[in-house]
Amino acid sequence: MTGHAIVIGAGIGGLAAALALHRIGWRATVLERAPELGEIGAGMSQAPNALRALDELGVGERARQVGVPTHATANLRTANGRHLQRAHPVEPSPLLAFHRADLHRLMMESLPAGWIRTGSEATGISQDRGSAAVGELSADLVIAADGIGSTARRLLWPDAPAPRFLGRTAWLGVAPIDGLPGSMTLGPGAYFLIHPLSRGRAYWALVATADRPGIRHADEKAEAARRTQDWHDPIPGLIDATPADAVIHIDIRDLDPLPTYVNGRVALLGDAAHAMSPDRGQGAGQSIEDAVVLAAALATEPTVETALRHYDAARRPRTQTTARGARADGRRATSRAAHRALTTMIRLTPASLWRRGIAPDANPTWRWRPPRLG
Repeated sequence: MTGHAIVIGAGIGGLAAALALHRIGWRATVLERAPELGEIGAGMSQAPNALRALDELGVGERARQVGVPTHATANLRTANGRHLQRAHPVEPSPLLAFHRADLHRLMMESLPAGWIRTGSEATGISQDRGSAAVGELSADLVIAADGIGSTARRLLWPDAPAPRFLGRTAWLGVAPIDGLPGSMTLGPGAYFLIHPLSRGRAYWALVATADRPGIRHADEKAEAARRTQDWHDPIPGLIDATPADAVIHIDIRDLDPLPTYVNGRVALLGDAAHAMSPDRGQGAGQSIEDAVVLAAALATEPTVETALRHYDAARRPRTQTTARGARADGRRATSRAAHRALTTMIRLTPASLWRRGIAPDANPTWRWRPPRLG
């Protein structure tokens, strides 16, 4: 089965969907409401499951060239600098860190010319028995990869609850500092994540509890610095080296589970379907997985309808389980009450056992293998 799909959104999930469709011989028109293509200027890591999915999209080798190994899951400290776990100096890391814009760019450059239409906002979706349409543009299928604030979800899933604030807020930045191995520091009510990036940069994120969403500061860099002024090096220096206008402040939200990701010939993908907190580093990775599974179903099932049923049945349990786990991990990592117990447990875990726990195939999330797209 081949056909034409409309993809709403040209973020990582939308581009992954278009790449996956291209791999199985479909055409795609990607609608992006922004006048120019780009991604938020922050970092992220991708785990083995996402890297395998990128291989199926045909961009895995290029991704590994721009990604940097990060030991954030193996280098754990407390705010005063005490080490809870340390990465083995010669042990490879299962995680690769990316500047989000780098991964976005290589995916975009791998698509056929003319597939992306910028300045195209999806304000209406319609469908009949044999097609689906966004505005005047019709296709066999619509894939809504338009993020946590998805227009498609609002229009076609009107009873779905709004995104939920999780009681946490985050400051993100990228500093021109080279050579950091990646780490995570656990403080009372907050944690600080560091990933090395290509071209001599380092990404950092400060995640802290918050009473309500929408609290903002005149100088966000100064606020992040104030909250970590007594934390160990290199944290104060990382914040200080970050341009003030490049510090991003976001509130952390996720979605309660939807009963289905499919409505007729419209499928939700990525954050539009299962936005999750960043605490397992799986948001973008699960979007990429979605794209591969959906394309594989379209390539093997006899109709669009049966392919979408397969996609829904395959992706909802996995993504919703991952989202619940991320929500629990974030709550535990920023809990003031549980801070001492958590850090004690990590410190007393034998290093060999900890390393086995963060091996590439150590958990069901990272063990996942994608279907083949050919």
